[in-house]
Amino acid sequence: MNLVLLGAPGAGKGTQAKYIVEEFGIPQISTGDILRAAVAKETPLGLEAKTYMDAGNLVPDEVVIGLVKDRLSAGDTARGFILDGFPRTIVQAQELDVALDQMGKKIDKTLSVDVDHQVIVDRLTARRTCRECGRITSASEGEACQVCGGELYLRDDDNEDTVRNRLDVYDKQTAPLIEYYGKAGVLQHIDGDRDIVEVKGDVLESLRSL
Repeated sequence: MNLVLLGAPGAGKGTQAKYIVEEFGIPQISTGDILRAAVAKETPLGLEAKTYMDAGNLVPDEVVIGLVKDRLSAGDTARGFILDGFPRTIVQAQELDVALDQMGKKIDKTLSVDVDHQVIVDRLTARRTCRECGRITSASEGEACQVCGGELYLRDDDNEDTVRNRLDVYDKQTAPLIEYYGKAGVLQHIDGDRDIVEVKGDVLESLRSL
């Protein structure tokens, strides 16, 4: 079961991916997590990526594609995988198809989690990250992490101007993937503007027939 999750930043793709992992036992491959780890370690690649991420722009294709190809060759993807945050452009989708074909694989289904942009802005600007343990929570938790006591802060890429720019980038560069996978006959829309549990039910039901 090889899956792609589409949706604007903050649409809840990561949360739904975790439910799929629990249900079907296939790995989640999140380019966001890979890139943030590189930023945290201050590697040359991480520092380069941070300049794009902080501005709300996409990291260059050659950087992301290389990371994903390496990950898809790992042994734990033999039974399937979930791509969360990749591909983001038509070029990336085409490169992915070529790489999968060389491995004797293909994308079985693409789920598009659809959420109103204003809802996403409200979600992300209220998000806070712990400087100590990296836990992500809400501003309603206060100034200290309830798990480790670390300081909660607003990430640079979660301020309103950057969030809106990220959504504009998504609309212009990533949304065309909906048409791309629609033509391939593997696209299914999921209404993400509801309770997480309701969204989970629709996501899992759509995959049980694969």
